[in-house]
Amino acid sequence: MGKHQKTQLDRARDELMSHVVRCDVLDARMTDRESWLDDTLDYMQERYPSLSDLQLHQLETIGKQFIKPVIPHGQGNTASNRPDPKVVTTDGETVDEDEITHVAPPELQTA
Repeated sequence: MGKHQKTQLDRARDELMSHVVRCDVLDARMTDRESWLDDTLDYMQERYPSLSDLQLHQLETIGKQFIKPVIPHGQGNTASNRPDPKVVTTDGETVDEDEITHVAPPELQTA
């Protein structure tokens, strides 16, 4: 199996993740994380001028997903101990996802 040649986007992504870890970004408030990411993406754009607008957008998406994960980073955070997901009903009410009952539309119901 051959070794993958890293692209500029691969290098930029790896560097961004390294900066997140080294700067303890995940310990900061979310507004500070987002501000930090904006500043760092400006820096990455200067550092990797060959990245296209699409690649820079991909790098931003990767960064946002990493600094605001669905399941928080760190030992002890798992899918089994995360808060129950909430759903907004058509009435605008917020309820636990497991309280929603799924009913087939009338045209699909059998007698």
